[in-house]
Amino acid sequence: MENLKTILSKAVVDIFKQKFDTEIAAENLTFSDTSKNFEGDITLVVFPLLRYSKLKPEATGETIGNELVQLDIVESFNVVKGFLNLIISDTYWSTYFKGIFANDDFGKGVQKEKKVLIEYSSPNTNKPLHLGHVRNNVLGSAVAGILKAAGYQVHTCNLVNDRGIHICKSMLAWEKAGAKDTPDNTGLKGDKLVGSYYVEFEKSLQAQAQPLMEKVLAKDFSDINKDEKQKIQDAVSRYYDADESKKADLKDAVKTLIRNATPIMHEAREMLQKWETGDREVLALWNKMNGWVYDGFDVTYKALGVSFDKTYYESNTYLLGKNIVEEGLTKGILFKKEDGSVWIDLTDEGLDQKLLLRADGTSVYMTQDLGTADLRYQDFKMDQSVYVVGNEQEYHFQVLKLILKKLGRTYADGIYHFSYGMVDLPSGKMKSREGTVVDADDLIDEMIATAKKNTIELGKMDEFTSEEAGNLYRIIGLGALKFYLLRVDPVKRILFNPQESIDLQGYTGPFVQYSYARIQSIMRRFYKDYQELQVQNLQDLKPIEKELIIKMSQYPDTVEFAASELNPAKLVDYIYELAKLYNKFYSELSIFNDGDDNTHKRCTLSLMTGRILKSGFNIVGMDVPDRM
Repeated sequence: MENLKTILSKAVVDIFKQKFDTEIAAENLTFSDTSKNFEGDITLVVFPLLRYSKLKPEATGETIGNELVQLDIVESFNVVKGFLNLIISDTYWSTYFKGIFANDDFGKGVQKEKKVLIEYSSPNTNKPLHLGHVRNNVLGSAVAGILKAAGYQVHTCNLVNDRGIHICKSMLAWEKAGAKDTPDNTGLKGDKLVGSYYVEFEKSLQAQAQPLMEKVLAKDFSDINKDEKQKIQDAVSRYYDADESKKADLKDAVKTLIRNATPIMHEAREMLQKWETGDREVLALWNKMNGWVYDGFDVTYKALGVSFDKTYYESNTYLLGKNIVEEGLTKGILFKKEDGSVWIDLTDEGLDQKLLLRADGTSVYMTQDLGTADLRYQDFKMDQSVYVVGNEQEYHFQVLKLILKKLGRTYADGIYHFSYGMVDLPSGKMKSREGTVVDADDLIDEMIATAKKNTIELGKMDEFTSEEAGNLYRIIGLGALKFYLLRVDPVKRILFNPQESIDLQGYTGPFVQYSYARIQSIMRRFYKDYQELQVQNLQDLKPIEKELIIKMSQYPDTVEFAASELNPAKLVDYIYELAKLYNKFYSELSIFNDGDDNTHKRCTLSLMTGRILKSGFNIVGMDVPDRM
């Protein structure tokens, strides 16, 4: 059904044609919510229309308002300078509410031709998923749900980073520890077991690097490999010659060189080279440990409630990028340096030179992403490709898009980096290699445990079976977690506070869930067949009843706006505001002690509110419980 703005726009267009003998375009009309300081449900901004009416703002508003009140839609109006505030009639809202109440697809957009591919998660197989991955998955899944609800053709995919030096670090540490631990004999999830050896590698690396760093800073280079000695000597010289303001950065540069010069890093690089040349033993170890990790990932994804239409693996795609590099060399878009490495010069675009292939022929992340981009387009023929990746990779995706455009890929214009801020803890930034991350499984368990504790303290669980109670704790815990991560604009950095996220009275998921459960409780108590309720004429609407209907009417536009902005926070905030308004409605008016007509009216308003709360939560990947 047409929304209010569409109906009013058509009416205003007709008024200008009849009263001012001029054609105006409906899309040039600007409507907004009426300011709280004035009476009205919706406001038409008159200023842009003065060049057509040739009248002053107040006169133009009066003319339009007088014509609109002839319709059943507008009950009255007032003009404040260049703003026409319209009070919409109960008759319109009654008819509108009947329409949306009977519409099972209310909130969903019309089907669109545009195809969108969303890539999210993108884990490394050297560690389990952590809080940062949780935000990535929750955002990616929510964006996919919003775009689907808005009518787009949506597919999702995951690119697993299953190769590279970081994988070899875990493999090497496992071998050095005796190659005995497995998920079966330790009882650990495979991803956690492998991640623990990534941390062990870092400890061994630190143990080797620290004394080497002390000797090098004392200008003793006797333990440095001859191939690396000159580079480290030069770095140390720059450190001692530099001003105090630059010493910290230069010391970090020396530290990086020292870490790469340790024996254990030499071994890790040697393992990587063996992997790339197809060494059977290395590949067998790689397959075994990655298999453990994939099993662990699947458990976490299931617990989090996310899935993908297709999963790509970097080990299967990185070679495709090498073919594109050859294409770029042939076309003269890329160039080779004397050492054999391949680069692209983007200085004319305000960037710099970007490495695409190392001197030894091994690929970098950009190489792999070029190949994967081609493969994904072959698979999905998408119009837009959304990469859900943290904001520290903004430069990477800027370069990726430029390279593909230079190579003539028609899909390059559709590449969009969904950039989001990192998640911090009260204790500071997380670091995977130091083992200071918040493990995703532990976080989910903690949220469910907190939901259980808080719910039991309220003392309303006597009627729940143990299975029902467990499901309720899971719904509340995950709802709290996801809502907290989605309520903030994606570009903003988050300080995650688990306890705050689960508050029943705050700007939280459990508050919305409790509002929904309250509605279901009301319906069960007084209407055995409440799903069969039919809307009668909504006469004599109280201000809060009318406000609730108006808020409901904004649901489809909010879904569309959230989709156009790729911003789940817009929809999450709307759902919260609707829940908050319903609780105000519930506290101001009696549902069952104000006559049968009011009871029926307020029950239908309650039921429709519940439907929207559930629909909105489901779109972004959250559930609502029937009882709390």
